[in-house]
Parts: sequence; C-alpha cells; structure tokens
Amino acid sequence: MTILDNLHQLTRTLGEPQRHYVIIGEGNTSARIDDKSFYVKASGQQMRTIGTEGFVAVHFDPILALFDDLPATQSEQKQRLAAARVNPDASMMPSIEVGFHAMLLQDCSVQYIGHTHPVAVNHLLCSNRAETFATQRTFPDEVVLCGPESVFVPYADPGLPLAIVMREKVRAYMAQYHEAPKVILLANHGLIALGSTPAEVLNITAMCVKAADILSGAYAVGDPVFMCKDDIMHIYKRPDEIDRRNLFVKS
Repeated sequence: MTILDNLHQLTRTLGEPQRHYVIIGEGNTSARIDDKSFYVKASGQQMRTIGTEGFVAVHFDPILALFDDLPATQSEQKQRLAAARVNPDASMMPSIEVGFHAMLLQDCSVQYIGHTHPVAVNHLLCSNRAETFATQRTFPDEVVLCGPESVFVPYADPGLPLAIVMREKVRAYMAQYHEAPKVILLANHGLIALGSTPAEVLNITAMCVKAADILSGAYAVGDPVFMCKDDIMHIYKRPDEIDRRNLFVKS
C-alpha cells in the first residue's frame, strides 16, 4: 500500500467508535512522504469516516518556519498555512495542529503520528494525576511499548502555541534519554503516539489507554504501586524486550 493508504487505514482504525479514542472531528494523524513533505489530516475531517481525499500534503519548511517567525495575526497564519500546501489549489486546509506534526516528524525522525483524545486517558489528563501518569509506570508492558516515561505538556492553546511548548518538552526528553519519546501526553487534551509504522502507533495508543485504565483503577482501590526507575530501565533495555518491541512495530 502507499503511504497515503497506510495513513488512511490508521486514521480510520483510531476513529472506530468502539475504541472511544475520538468522536466527531476530534484527533488528527500524519505521515512523512519524504524529507520535504508530509500528509496531515485536513481540518474538519472525522477520523472514523475520512477518505483518502481528506488529507493534505504539506511542505515541512514553511510550517517549521512558523516556530521562529510567529504570524502577527490569525489571518496571516491561515495564509501561510495555505501557502505551505504542496498543491496550492487544494480545497482543504491542514489541521490546526499541523505545527506539532511537522516538528515531531522532523525532530523525532518518525514516520507516523496518531493524536487522539481517549476517554480513559483523559480521565487522568483532566485531573491532578496527569503528570504522575506521564512520568510513572505501573507494569512492564507499559514500559516496553510506551517508553520509560511520557513527555508531559501542560495545557496550551491548540495550534501553534501548543506546538511551541511541546517542542521544548520533547527536546528536554531527548536530551535526557537520547532518543525520541513514544508517547506525549497533553494536559486537559489528549494523547500523541509516535511510530515508524501504523502498527506501532496503534499498539502504543492501545497500551497507553490500558495503562490509564489500570492507574485509574489503582487509585480507585487504594494507592498505586509504581515501578522504580531501576526496574523501568532494566525492562526497557533488556534485549528480549527490545526484540518484542521490534515485533510490535510490524503487527
């Protein structure tokens, strides 16, 4: 299948109603085309019903330039986003979150990104337990799929303001762990999963949702017992667990 076909299938799967990841126009996805451009879900498209025509191809450079040359007005920002489209005659505009998609695809060297608002995850992200959920781990497979911790991003206005804060937090994570994160958690907002394949994005998202369910349940019956940092890093670096993680990229 083509990159666009893969992205389409990923998006529709994340949007399946029974998963409770998104409803109506929530969420967005992206995929790298090449070093110069990427696909991103168009604004207003629903993930559960989107067709291949519901994605916009966008150039990286003009989107990334927005981070250090902020538009003075919303009108200017809209014009610059429109001009960033590979096909300037395209009828649809890229998602409002196109900025963080461009930044993550480039800075983290990943191929696919899935941004969703799972109910189970937002139970925690809309509570005073949000940062704890991001920085702690409760069971080994959460470590294997979601990494030693998640990037936690305090609430910021969706769009470019959020992308700018996210870039700072992601770069701090990469300086600490010397690799890209698997999961980014946005306070009062949702989840971002980063992967080299659609399967990896789906598996990371599913495991993060399971972890949220488990942590919420642990709080409901008592005080959660978190894994210690040594055990987390031991699991994450174990050769057999690395082999398992690589398998989850493919299926």
